[in-house]
This record gives sequence, C-alpha cells and structure tokens, in this order.
Amino acid sequence: MTTETDHVPSPASRKHRRRRPDLTTPGLLGLPLGWLIVFFVIPICFVGAYSVGALSLFPGAHEMTFSAWNDFLHGSVYLSLFWRSVRMSFTVSVVVVLFAYPLAYFLALSGTKRKYVLLLILIAPFLTSYLLRVLAWKVILGSNGVLNSLLFWTGLRDPDHPISQLLYSKFAVMLVLGYVWLPFVALPIFVSLESLDRRLLEAASDLGASRWQSFRKITLPLSLPGVAAAFMFVFIPTVGEFVTPSLVGGVSGYMYGNQIVDLFGASLDWQTGSVLSLFLLFVVATLTLVFSRFLQIGRVTTG
Repeated sequence: MTTETDHVPSPASRKHRRRRPDLTTPGLLGLPLGWLIVFFVIPICFVGAYSVGALSLFPGAHEMTFSAWNDFLHGSVYLSLFWRSVRMSFTVSVVVVLFAYPLAYFLALSGTKRKYVLLLILIAPFLTSYLLRVLAWKVILGSNGVLNSLLFWTGLRDPDHPISQLLYSKFAVMLVLGYVWLPFVALPIFVSLESLDRRLLEAASDLGASRWQSFRKITLPLSLPGVAAAFMFVFIPTVGEFVTPSLVGGVSGYMYGNQIVDLFGASLDWQTGSVLSLFLLFVVATLTLVFSRFLQIGRVTTG
C-alpha cells in the first residue's frame, strides 16, 4: 500500500530538475543566427578587410592602409555621386508617398466592400518579373516607343525629332523607380489607416469638425507611422539601386550603386568598391535606426 508521501519528489530530485538547462530558446535562435553570421556578418568582415587593404584581389605583398577611406571622405567624386543618388531617392520617395497616400486612404476609409480585391489588383502586376517590367518601360519611353509614337500619330511631334530625353535620363530612372515602389509604399499606409479607430472620426464629426479638420488633426497624425514606414521602404532601397539605372538611366541616370558594381566588376578595384559599399551600409543602418526610433515613438504617443 502506497501513501501520498511516496509520490512526493525529494528535494534532491526537485533541485536536479530545476538545474536542467532549457535549450528551447537557443534551439529556436540557432539556425537564424547561424544564417545571419554566415551570410551577413562574415561577408561584411571580408569587405571591411578589403577596404583597409588587409585582403587584396591580386597576389603579392600588401599592407593595411586607410588611403582609400581618406580619398573617399575628402571630396572624392564618389561622395558627390552618393549625394546625387540621395537627392534622386529622396525625390522619388516623396513623390511616391504623395501619390500612394490618397490611394491608400481611398482603399482603407472609403467603406467599399471590395477594398481587398482592389488592393490585390494593385499588387497583381508586380507578381511578374522585375526585369520584364523595367524593359517594358524601355519600350514605352524609347525614341520609337509608345509615347513618341502617340506624339507622331497626333502630329504633336515630327517623326524625325522624337523626345530622346524620355529614355536614358534621370527622369526615366525616377519614373521607373516610382512605378516599381508605389504598391509597396501604399501597403504600410493602408495598414495604418485600416487600423484607425473610426470612433475618433465620428466624435470629431459630432463636435462640428469638418472633414478637412478631422483629417488634419486625427487621420494624418495617427497615420504618420505608416507614412514614415512607407518612406523608409522606398528611400533606403533606392539609394543603392543599380539595376534600373543600368537599364533606363544611361550616363545622366548613373547612380551610386552603379559605381559600386563597376568597381567590383570592370575596374577590379575591390578596395575602393569595399569602401563605397561599407559607407552605403553605414548610412542605410543609421537611417533604419532613426526611422525605427521614430516609429516606436509614434506607436507610444498614439497608442
């Protein structure tokens, strides 16, 4: 016959079970951290070694030097190219956000039952290849493309004098980048507006506020975190963009990312290319931290 005391664990066994390590968290984080270290941290270390001459593409004796960093930071043409790319990306980001906000506002607050269908229609063209969409714009903007052909047909332009500035220009780069990123910019704004408490708008209407006053004092401030996230989504990737400028930019649409590709590719100047890459990585990481801080403040102050 067993008693209740027979099933009570001894203090030693309880202490043994208490000391058993919990490997759940390390097991869950092990694979992601390993992936991050192997494919992100280690390559950055190699790039950093190339930037200071600790590693070299060519065999032979070499020593550590910060000459490439010194040349870059003291008025080099690469730094001016970087700021030119920043201005282009900033312009694209602002214009795209201004276009995306009314679109997201209509989808989120219009009250239509088919808003998710309309959102899917907005995203559907972007399920195709990125390169195909950029090449399609080459057909549209070319000297014998859709726009110039339309001008020829309407008699607004002579066939011998097409508008050559439409393609292989800064305008073409900014237009295609805006087209590519518009749906992705609309999504975070749509989410912020969709989660808006409609009772605030009803209360403002009951207190005599006009629709413009409700938008300016309630809707816009509460959607600013989504606007900031949308701006970040388009600005940070386009600073280092190189595919679109390569296809539709030409000489006048040359950007900072194209220079990095050329240094690693045709020029085989891996040290300077590494300096440009690390500088871009530092700027992107700083912007991400700043925007993340802003978004956290926005969630606290509006929550």
